[in-house]
Amino acid sequence: MLDLMPSLGDWAPAATGQRCAIATIVSATGSVPRPVGTSMLVSESGSVLGSLSGGCVEGAVVAAALESMDDGGIRRERFGFSTADAFAVGLTCGGELDVHIEPFGPEGSRSPSVTGLPRLASAEAGVPLALVRRVDSYGSGMVAVADPATFTVAGSADIARLLGLDLDSSVDPRFRPHGPGPAAMLAAAAQLEPLLHGGRTGLVRLAPDGACVGEEPITLLVESRLPAPRMLVFGANDFSAALLPAARLLGYHVTLVDARPAFALQERFNSAHEVVVDWPHRYLAAEAGAGRLDSRTVLCVLTHDPKFDLPLLEAALAVDVAFVGALGSRRSHLQRVDALLEAGVRPERIETLHSPLGLDLGAVTPAEVAVSITAEIIAARNPAASHSPLRDTSGPIHQEIVWT
Repeated sequence: MLDLMPSLGDWAPAATGQRCAIATIVSATGSVPRPVGTSMLVSESGSVLGSLSGGCVEGAVVAAALESMDDGGIRRERFGFSTADAFAVGLTCGGELDVHIEPFGPEGSRSPSVTGLPRLASAEAGVPLALVRRVDSYGSGMVAVADPATFTVAGSADIARLLGLDLDSSVDPRFRPHGPGPAAMLAAAAQLEPLLHGGRTGLVRLAPDGACVGEEPITLLVESRLPAPRMLVFGANDFSAALLPAARLLGYHVTLVDARPAFALQERFNSAHEVVVDWPHRYLAAEAGAGRLDSRTVLCVLTHDPKFDLPLLEAALAVDVAFVGALGSRRSHLQRVDALLEAGVRPERIETLHSPLGLDLGAVTPAEVAVSITAEIIAARNPAASHSPLRDTSGPIHQEIVWT
């Protein structure tokens, strides 16, 4: 649902109060176009906002959503590749999707209401926000969390109601059909809070107290959005000019740092969210000391000048961030390693340095190098990535291109 927020405010059916249904991917196996949490809105007039598969199953989802609005029922539809029926709706890529379809209820009901959509859409992009939705067959509803990084489940009346638990009731909820017992709040906290605090999307399943074997668990879909992660780019040059807009496209809050005003203050670096004129190592130490770096922060050292690089890398390898990379040749890298060892940086910390920076794409131009850098940053976040970074290969970085 969070992926629809930027477009929700301009979607006419929400503004005019049409009945709607929301279709959400709640399970994805094999090769599928979109991940769990991807949503699509369908209005009673058949208007659609969003996409689940790029066209493979949307028609069938719209039909099921219209039926859901007509009878008020919740649906779970499964789509996969079928060789038995050439005309069956399915995914040509061979994966399988489970789609939860829920009609929107009237204002004041447990289901999210059509009139509440514009309020959700008013949340500015990049502002922390999380949605916790009930997506099993026995319940519905949605809780919006304004500050997911610090949210605690214990004592939350909204989460309790979502689970079917009345914290103020004297009736033991274990005797309610499909209702969770008091222990469910502790179980929910253990699973919900890591997703909320980490800015991640995922499913939480909670078995009701006294549930029978095979009974469907209470299922919550969590979508959490934290403030944009930071990327600090050190060095004002052609490569950083190309990297800044690419980093913004990936959702980073980008800061360019260079000690030389004549370089840093050029208009071509205006795509950075902020430009700082300071010695890179001094700025990094100040940001770390102020607590403005975290485990999602990316540091890209593009200065290519030892008087900037070495003190900066020494400081960068001492802080807990997601990624530290340095642009340069293999010879530059070996010289850096020797200098960092001489400065007392531990070898295991140097091994975390992404240098030479970038995936081995044969990049030459600044724009191509920017693609190479961002590709390695993406690959570093995903253990399943298979393309080798330059630091794990040998031979020349730049190879002659022969056009045929």
